Amino acid sequence: MTQPTPIRRDRLRPRLLDLFSCAGGAAVGYARAGFAVDGCDIAHRQNYPFPYHHGEALTYLAALISSGDIHRYSFVHAFPPCQHGCALTVGTNASKGWGRTHVDLVAPARELLDATGLPYVIEQPNGRAKIRKDLTLCGEMFGLGVIRHRNFELGGWTTRQPAHAPHRGRVRGYRHGRFYDGPYVAAYGNGGGKPSIPELQAAMGIRWTDVREELTEAIPPAYTKFIGRAYLAAVAPTGEVAA
Repeated sequence: MTQPTPIRRDRLRPRLLDLFSCAGGAAVGYARAGFAVDGCDIAHRQNYPFPYHHGEALTYLAALISSGDIHRYSFVHAFPPCQHGCALTVGTNASKGWGRTHVDLVAPARELLDATGLPYVIEQPNGRAKIRKDLTLCGEMFGLGVIRHRNFELGGWTTRQPAHAPHRGRVRGYRHGRFYDGPYVAAYGNGGGKPSIPELQAAMGIRWTDVREELTEAIPPAYTKFIGRAYLAAVAPTGEVAA
């Protein structure tokens, strides 16, 4: 596996808390934008490329608020589990008995994030109706080999919505027994003509993990590099903070 370029950590780099961090797709983008990043995930994430706390994210966030240690941070990114009510789970997988059996953590996450007093981002995939869609990003905006639409609720700050570039074709794979070719790979699941691990790594821009589950749960670092730079430009327009 190729490790991401080491990120310089010094007092000029604001610190970001990455909650529900998975293997670090969001984290690496923020680091490339100019943040020092700490993660938190309930699963062991040996491929996460930055310091992280192993534990339940909202319990950890509540403890940071209670102790005052939250003030070490300048910004928070949160990706609460999205299976509850998401379009894929409720629709495609309804016949398997999945959907609406997962705990919805978006509302309690927002409540705690508001309590921090810090600017934040809540990330969710398409099909979620419980966050404000202040920003929507797509792989085509960054020349990637995935579509991977993601919506972001921005707490305490705003930025512009970039133009949504037209898609160049279909997502490659099987649909209802028929194979379709296209310029994008499907960054979820295993069957139906899904990409190989190297194809998925290349399409997402993620080289530091070769675990399929981590790749399919991640977002491309290009998304959060865009978000991080937009935030840093808003708070430091002369560029003295952003890398």
